[in-house]
Formats: sequence, structure tokens, C-alpha cells
Amino acid sequence: MTDLLQRFTTDAQPGHPNRPPRDAATLILLDRSGPQPLVLMGKRRHDLVFMPGKFVFPGGRVDPADRKMTAGAPLDPRAEQKLMQHVKRPSAGKAQALALAAIRETFEETGLFLGEKRDSAPKAPPGPWQAFAEANIYPDLSTVHFIARAITPPRRSRRYDTRFFTADVSAIAHKIEGKVGPDSELVELVWLPLDGIKERIELLAITEIVLLDLDKQLKEGFSHDLPVPFYRVKGKTRVREFL
Repeated sequence: MTDLLQRFTTDAQPGHPNRPPRDAATLILLDRSGPQPLVLMGKRRHDLVFMPGKFVFPGGRVDPADRKMTAGAPLDPRAEQKLMQHVKRPSAGKAQALALAAIRETFEETGLFLGEKRDSAPKAPPGPWQAFAEANIYPDLSTVHFIARAITPPRRSRRYDTRFFTADVSAIAHKIEGKVGPDSELVELVWLPLDGIKERIELLAITEIVLLDLDKQLKEGFSHDLPVPFYRVKGKTRVREFL
């Protein structure tokens, strides 16, 4: 883990101002129906400016509309409480918006709807959430686990305060085609075994760190009571705290 933290917090990049990080969220879909857990990862297009050709989890920045989306079920209170730690102006609404952002980004990048299909449509803001309303799908936050948080080190071209969530594949309520392909942000999706994943694909340091955390939490019962690791830099010191 020490070597991975060193990779995650390499020296600042000359010429970049120390921008404040933007709130972001990402989702790790889990398939535990077989002998070992599988995780869903997507490969980014090679011509993208940010992380070209890398395997990543679906995710991105939190959108103001995420606060306005109707959820079918709330977050577990323990996850909500952890999401509100070390946050300016913490609120249950912000915690919920973070989890909703992960679900929305997963849909936008993969075409997968996470939630519960009902007879009527949820109240949804304009934009990507309208697809959920059209499909009568309510995002179900009770199926989501908050497993890690990481802030991009200072003086990088892009900085994010990213919350990592997981959900079981059984939470997928619907899928539409056409979101993944050569002209999309993700060119392919792959299910990979959690054990030994770094021998199969090249991983970013923080991706590998979070997957190690996920594996540990799964082996310890995968409860919302488990501490959530929080990675950031204080001064020039690499810090791994727990929420």
C-alpha cells in the first residue's frame, strides 16, 4: 500500500495552479454470483484528454440537477453520516446527491439504469435524469455502499474530491444500447475478477488502492459499519484517514 500511495501522491506538476477539487462520484458494479467477485470497468477512448486509454469505473462530476432527482429509497444512515464528514456545509441532501451522481454517470457512460422500475415515473429534473423518468425507474440508494474517498493531490491539471460507491449487479433495472462504442467516452466494458485484476490490465494507483480496500471490506462482511478510507495530501504528507 505504501508504494501505491507514493504513486498516487507524486510531486505536483509544474505550471498548474492549486485549484480546489470538484465534487465527483464513481460507481463500482459488483457481480458476486460466481466463485469470485467481478467488477465492471470501462476503457476510455485513446483520444480523450483526461486519462486516455485507461480502464476506469463509471463516474464524473456532481451536477446541480443531482440534488433535484427523486430517489426511490434513501441512503443507509451510516453511509450518509460518513459522506457528511470533512465537508463544507454538510447536509443529507448533499450526501444523497453524491450517490445519485454515481448512478447518473453510470447510466450516461454504460446505459445501465440502477434502481427500481415502478408503474409511474419519478419526478426528474431536465437532462440525463429524464431517461429514468421515461423508463419509470427510481434510483435506489439503499443498494449503494460508500467504500472510499480520495482527493486528487495539489497542482494537477484536474482535481476531484471523489467518493467511491459500489452496488450489486442485481440493482440493474434496465439497460439501453448505444452508450458504449468507438465514438463514446467508454469504448468497451469488461467484467474482471477482483482477485488478480492488476495482472490483467494497467490500473491507476488510486484505482488499485480502492480495489484493495473493496476486497478487504468484502472479506470483513461488507457492512456499512466498516470504516471508509479517505486519501488526501496535507501539506506534503500523504494521509490515509478513516471516516
